[in-house]
Amino acid sequence: MIIIGERISVIAKKVREAMAARDPKPLQELARTQFEKGANYIDVSIGPAEDDGPQLMDWAVKVIQEVVPVPLCLDTTNKAAMIAGLKAHNNKWGRALINSASGEEERLNNMMPLAGEYNAEIIALTLTEKGIPALAEERCEVAANIMGKAMECGVPMEDIWLDPLILPVPFQQDKCKESIRAIRLFRELNDPPMKTTVGLSNIANGAPKELRGIITRNFLVLLMYEGLYSAIADPNDKEFMDTMKTVEVLMEKRLYAHSYLEM
Repeated sequence: MIIIGERISVIAKKVREAMAARDPKPLQELARTQFEKGANYIDVSIGPAEDDGPQLMDWAVKVIQEVVPVPLCLDTTNKAAMIAGLKAHNNKWGRALINSASGEEERLNNMMPLAGEYNAEIIALTLTEKGIPALAEERCEVAANIMGKAMECGVPMEDIWLDPLILPVPFQQDKCKESIRAIRLFRELNDPPMKTTVGLSNIANGAPKELRGIITRNFLVLLMYEGLYSAIADPNDKEFMDTMKTVEVLMEKRLYAHSYLEM
């Protein structure tokens, strides 16, 4: 399974201060440790960055790719900042991943054309202006609209990563199974199946600290069984990574060896 390292986010105080000061060391350290633990992409979340978004994203992309040979997942709602990140991205390490479009008209119209123009892949959230649909089938309807827009923009289906949006079990327990069902149904929308991703930690938001890990890991198993392609998660979490590798072994997606957890 593909892991998108989630730790470089403006929400974190350490990252926010480093971005404000243009101090590359904290970002580079976080990028390097996630890469060493198995991240296939590094997420770079700068938020809306209304004051200096393009300059910030350009700087962040360049300093991170100085130290890790992987593509980046560019996370911002600022269209100008996204364009700056796509221009700065070193495609030698793979194509950039736009995080994200959605079924909301403005966001879809802003982000999907950029995927076509800059030959980038793109995460698409299955929500609309009305919010997150309750049922998996309704999320598939949103996904179909997203697919239509992608075709208009020349974005191949294999470049779309559908995200059903994970809602926290402490507050919306009845929606957990719908996210799981959505992963299965998304795979039936196209042949070959489109990629899927989730912000995995969302499932345990609001739960006591001692429960978050076990909730997240067990939810991961259910999603992987239904064919989940990737997760935005923390690769430094050893128990999470061990669970992922074990599920891959049991599903014959990773070759068994006594040392498979170290591989």
